Amino acid sequence: MTGTIIPITDDKLEECIELYINVFNCRPWDETWTYQTVNERLSDLMHTPKFLGFLLYENDTLIGFIAGNSKKMYTGLTFYLAEFCINNQIQGKGYGSKLLLYLEEELKKRDIQSIYLLTATGGLAEAFYLKNNYIVYENRVVMKKNL
Repeated sequence: MTGTIIPITDDKLEECIELYINVFNCRPWDETWTYQTVNERLSDLMHTPKFLGFLLYENDTLIGFIAGNSKKMYTGLTFYLAEFCINNQIQGKGYGSKLLLYLEEELKKRDIQSIYLLTATGGLAEAFYLKNNYIVYENRVVMKKNL
């Protein structure tokens, strides 16, 4: 496994949109993202204050990206991981862990003390994060209300 990691920039948005749709509209997610909805989601994220994101390339082909933004807490800065996307064809081969570790190292350089994220319970994503030493944070609960 090799791969080149670079910061996300606006000129790479189209590649990210294509990868996002290809990943999340397939199993196990089976979502129904369109070009317009992904474009808005990722554009909004990229223009969020304190945004940070990275692209992972293999042989000039985008195979993954990771992105979010940091926020000030009473304990210092924390990072909210909003998007993490790895090409379905190579999941399980270490590329996701490589990209996540790279992000963690970059966050440490910026004096960010923690990472928060949301993911579905019981799925492959939860297993991935647990394998990478993330924990289920018992002091918080995710709540939702349909309008």
